[in-house]
Amino acid sequence: MFTKTKPFDNAGQDGLGIPPPTPSGGAPAPKPDPAPAAARTPEPARPAARSTSLSTLSAGVKYEGNISGAGDLQIEGTLKGDVRVAHVTIGEGGMVEGTVHADILDVRGRVTGGVVGKQVRLYATARVEGDITQEQLSIEQGAWFQGRCNQAKRDTPGAAMLEPPPAKPAKTEKPEAKTAA
Repeated sequence: MFTKTKPFDNAGQDGLGIPPPTPSGGAPAPKPDPAPAAARTPEPARPAARSTSLSTLSAGVKYEGNISGAGDLQIEGTLKGDVRVAHVTIGEGGMVEGTVHADILDVRGRVTGGVVGKQVRLYATARVEGDITQEQLSIEQGAWFQGRCNQAKRDTPGAAMLEPPPAKPAKTEKPEAKTAA
């Protein structure tokens, strides 16, 4: 009729030392079966983690120096130097004094210097003073552009400007052979 249990038995419910409840018959109560996987409500789909490498040069700040990398760059401030990244967006208040190399270049602000890209878009607020070398060029009505425009496809001589410069090999010095006199 009664079952004797140890007060701190590790086999208790949830490992807390609490014995499982027993029905009036003296046998331990059966554990409820977990719901089958098909009967469970599915978790809401999580949005894919977006890995972006966007860097922003903030408005009201002046930067000096060259910038290069594989990510995306948004320029809202003033940059004096060359830029070489995959995707550049120059905001309406942004300004670059130097050469801009990018696969995709969106200009809403000002560029004083050369522009080299695969896809170049000048929006209505853009002001570009310099030569543009590109595969595709789009200029909205109202954009201001002073310079030469050269379309370069991959198979033309000007296409070399679209490619990044080759990496410079490390210099190695040859040991000089000394002869005994």
